[in-house]
Amino acid sequence: MKKLLTLLSIVAVTIWADAQVKIPAASVAAEYEVNVGLTEFDLEYSRPNVNGRKIFGGLIPYGEMWRTGANKNSTIQFSDDIVIDGQTVKAGKYAIYTKPGPNNWEIFFYSDNENWGLPEKWDDAKVVMKTKAKVHQLPMSVESFSISIDEIKNDEAKLNFLWSDVYAEVKMKVPTDRKVQASIDAALRNQPKPEDYMAAANYYFTTGKDIQQAKKWIDLGIKDIKEPKFWQLRQQALIYAKAGHQKEAISLARKSLEAAKKAGNTDYIKMNEDSIKEWSK
Repeated sequence: MKKLLTLLSIVAVTIWADAQVKIPAASVAAEYEVNVGLTEFDLEYSRPNVNGRKIFGGLIPYGEMWRTGANKNSTIQFSDDIVIDGQTVKAGKYAIYTKPGPNNWEIFFYSDNENWGLPEKWDDAKVVMKTKAKVHQLPMSVESFSISIDEIKNDEAKLNFLWSDVYAEVKMKVPTDRKVQASIDAALRNQPKPEDYMAAANYYFTTGKDIQQAKKWIDLGIKDIKEPKFWQLRQQALIYAKAGHQKEAISLARKSLEAAKKAGNTDYIKMNEDSIKEWSK
């Protein structure tokens, strides 16, 4: 009996020692990953709630530095050098600090990204980028603070801050064209595959570059494919039309149309029928 009581006591102490009360975090941690062109972005921040409080000009005083979230400082990381407001910011990971105002926010990227909130001592030498973000009033209230990267294009996007009834934005530019051109040059020098030619042609077509060069590349890609797919023929037709070869574009669109009908792809059937009508005018 004594041994049993001793064993039960040990078990009870072990359970007590391991017990943890778990409650929801006041400010939820968030991580956001996205590609802009060929540049990888990663945001890490915490999301405080409004909870019925006056936020800007209240909880967050105007003209004072803010950690831009809660808990540990918010961070942004990117894989390539980017440009913000004419300033080149080297690839890396930075803390995001802001100084909100009624009409605009000052945005700071800070090289020391391991602070709990604001740095104990602010060092201007660690500010790698400073710019202003225009403030927009929202028609509704956003309960949880949010940082996101939106309005994404091949070579630019916007870094957005939303909370309460306020939205602020910063435009960022990325080196997509330089990286794509380098990859095209490298691929086409080293035993290119049909897919390489077609990818290069499609990039020149969609970005408004040399359309005659795009036509040469799409022809080189298609000629080595025994039975081109309907989407490949469709892309070739679009490039031919843009290059001013309407008759050939219609012929290619008809081939794509027939292949799309066999595949049962209604989207491509409609797109080709519409293009044939347009190019036949």
